[in-house]
Amino acid sequence: MSRIGKRPVALPSGVTASVSGQTVEVKGPKGTRSFTATDDVTLAVEDNVVTVTPRGSSKRARQQWGMSRTMIGNLVTGVTDGFKKELEINGVGYRAQVQGTTLKLQLGLSHDVNFDVPEGVTVTAPKPTQIIVEGIDQQLVGQVAANIREWRKPEPYKGKGIKYVDEYIFRKEGKKK
Repeated sequence: MSRIGKRPVALPSGVTASVSGQTVEVKGPKGTRSFTATDDVTLAVEDNVVTVTPRGSSKRARQQWGMSRTMIGNLVTGVTDGFKKELEINGVGYRAQVQGTTLKLQLGLSHDVNFDVPEGVTVTAPKPTQIIVEGIDQQLVGQVAANIREWRKPEPYKGKGIKYVDEYIFRKEGKKK
């Protein structure tokens, strides 16, 4: 039995969900998101609660049970609160600024990096050394943050680069004389 799948997804006030076939569409104050489940699970909405039940007891049905429930929970979280990733830039002369839908990064390269922000995600730079990525799609927010971080990963000797705010960089000792 899936401990995650057994729990129903509660819909807060202002959020509505509708099921048509294997697709769940969730509407909330921040927007609309949908998820299409596999044929291994059954979806139902009643009394402001979305329930997921497996069809059969095969291994795949049990796997999809918990995963589908988590995906629907993420839809509800996205349309109510949204998702947010914070990045921090460390290094002399390293800075970021937002111009329209482009994030300009100065990362010690011979050129500035112009990162085009995709639809559905907002990127802000409240300080030159801080980047905040927000949106209603958890996967897209995480992917955009990872793509920004990819330009200059933090290095272990001085810690220079782009890192997540809650990330710990394992530091190494430099050469000795």
